[in-house]
Amino acid sequence: MQSLLIAATEESHIFLRLFSSIIQTLDSINDSIPQIFADILCRKSNAHNFPDQRKSHFSGYWWTCRRRGLLTCALQNLFESTGDQYQLRTRDWLSQNRGCNDNRDPGAVFNVLDTMLKDSLERLKTMRENILCTDADLIGHNLKTNYTQHVVSIRALCLEGKLAAGLWIWEKMIQNGASPDVLTHNYIVNALCKAGEIEKADWLVREMLYQGPTPNCAICNTLMKGYCLINNVDRALDLLSTMANCGITPNRITCNILVHALCKKGLVENARRLVDEILDERSNNESSSLITKTILMDRYFKNGDLAQALTFWEEIFQRDTQMDVVAYNVIIHGFCLTQNVTLAYKFLPEMFKSGFLPDVFTYNTLISALCKEGKTDEACYLYSVMSRMGVAPDQITYKLLIQGLCIRGDVVKANEFLHFMLENVVVPEPLLWNVIIDGYGRCGDIKTAFSIRDQMMEFGILPNIFTYNALIHAHVKEGKIVEAHILKKEMLLNGLFPDLVTYNLLLTAACKDGDIHSALQIHDEMWRRGYEPDIITYTELIRGYCMRGKIKEAKELFDQIQRSGLLIDHVPFLILMKKYCKMGNLDRAFDLYQIWHGRERECV
Repeated sequence: MQSLLIAATEESHIFLRLFSSIIQTLDSINDSIPQIFADILCRKSNAHNFPDQRKSHFSGYWWTCRRRGLLTCALQNLFESTGDQYQLRTRDWLSQNRGCNDNRDPGAVFNVLDTMLKDSLERLKTMRENILCTDADLIGHNLKTNYTQHVVSIRALCLEGKLAAGLWIWEKMIQNGASPDVLTHNYIVNALCKAGEIEKADWLVREMLYQGPTPNCAICNTLMKGYCLINNVDRALDLLSTMANCGITPNRITCNILVHALCKKGLVENARRLVDEILDERSNNESSSLITKTILMDRYFKNGDLAQALTFWEEIFQRDTQMDVVAYNVIIHGFCLTQNVTLAYKFLPEMFKSGFLPDVFTYNTLISALCKEGKTDEACYLYSVMSRMGVAPDQITYKLLIQGLCIRGDVVKANEFLHFMLENVVVPEPLLWNVIIDGYGRCGDIKTAFSIRDQMMEFGILPNIFTYNALIHAHVKEGKIVEAHILKKEMLLNGLFPDLVTYNLLLTAACKDGDIHSALQIHDEMWRRGYEPDIITYTELIRGYCMRGKIKEAKELFDQIQRSGLLIDHVPFLILMKKYCKMGNLDRAFDLYQIWHGRERECV
């Protein structure tokens, strides 16, 4: 291609130079015609050597023109290439005019010149036509190449998330009358949906319906999935109607998208009817059918309808449908949701018999169920089995184990799993560090808690508000109020602001210490910071008043809570009832009990 362009450029350049040279030469010849052709045509000569003399006359003319600067280099090359032709024509003319002697014939001179110019112009015309043909071929090739390049660029930009640039190229192509194909439009629609530009994606699809290219089922599925991702199932169903009106037949993927969205909203029966309406036996693809039934089965498990879910499972087996790992994971997860881990375990051997190995989701489902039941030893054993089977634990696996162990109070074992993560080059997320810090704090091991905090910072993870709250709680639990307030100041220095939990922890510590004045100062600071006290705040203040013997202030605060409409639990009632009993005021205690009992019956 590069050589073709160079050749075309050179031909155009020669054409221009030659045309310019001819104009200049014609002007020069116009001034010297009488002298030149007088020497050639009217010289006396003998008959026997006339041919040689004619040849010498032509040569003399040629060299005279060159000597006098009448010919440019380009025209000289032209004469050299066509010189023989012109000499023959000159000889023919001389043969017809042997007896001219000294009689000059100016018309003959111009006839020769006309012949020369006509031949030159014919050659120039041929060169020009060749150049135009070459340019036309290049333009056609460039258009085809540019279309392909633009389409590839749009797809690449959409995949990279550079949607604005892709839409700019698309718009330029439309303006030039070169509309991208359907696949390229699908890339654009998918990128728009991922970017949350659902309305633009909908506009583009409708524009395709009117202007072309006609959208196919894949593009409609992409837009439909975009609507379902933003929980707009109604628009997705409208799109299904539009597909039917435009003659676009929905497929199993269309069905699966809508079934999943309807099941997510709890509309399982609507999803089942949709399956019957959209699909028929001709569209029954085994793999897609399994996906549809798996979605429905999962939703029935989550709704607690175990019988209906198992009905789908039996239907899958009766049709000899090829199972997959996802289907087994759904039924195992379903039994774990119903707290029937024993039945869930029974499906593991079936997976092996069917040629499937449990994946990380399978193990995480079982570990989660075991940790919720407090069976952390079995969960740790399953972790070891998982590792031996070559299934690498992920962040979720470690999170389930560490949280389960910390809830059971086995923070040391939880810390071991934290080190397993670091050994496997898996940096724990801040939540896991905070869970272990809180676990050591609850155990009273503040030193180790701070050591974990320092280790966390060494791995480039900065403490957050939850980290400081866990450490403050550890200090408050040990009665170290001064150290707790120092941590609060450290938070502010690090650009973190105390939240409601922080203030409640510090207020609780002040109330337990009997320092109701400091507790009220913290209460006022909460308001200034924009935090509205909750029931925990008021409960601790009531406790603080009662500890200081200020039962009147405690009862006034209790009445204030009731008037505010804040939801009250049983703790404030018990604190006041206990205080009245200690004071011997059983009537007040009984009145509070009746109020509490009446509220409990109303809630039931």
